[in-house]
Amino acid sequence: MGTTKNTDYGLQELSLAKFAKAISHPARVAIINLLLKKQACVCGDIVDELPLSQSTVSQHLKALKEVGLIKGDIEGASVCYCIDEKVWNSAQQQLNQLFEKLNVNNTKCC
Repeated sequence: MGTTKNTDYGLQELSLAKFAKAISHPARVAIINLLLKKQACVCGDIVDELPLSQSTVSQHLKALKEVGLIKGDIEGASVCYCIDEKVWNSAQQQLNQLFEKLNVNNTKCC
């Protein structure tokens, strides 16, 4: 299997792939659902809600934060995480555009 050449893809494809990769793990989906439900969350609360260790939760939070889907503010000894609405809306728009293409083309497949 060869290496992936990102230069062969457009900005839209790279951006959408970045978001898709970030939410490709069920733990990350669970974290996002928790943040959406609570509107803000301290890392310790996330650990209490999931069957994962603190270090594992931190790794998943880092992956979500790196692509900008979540943001975190340090409050004393803890970090409060929430959804970054601007980036979240951009990801939603990109995913919607991808899924809407099937309806626009209305192609028939096997």
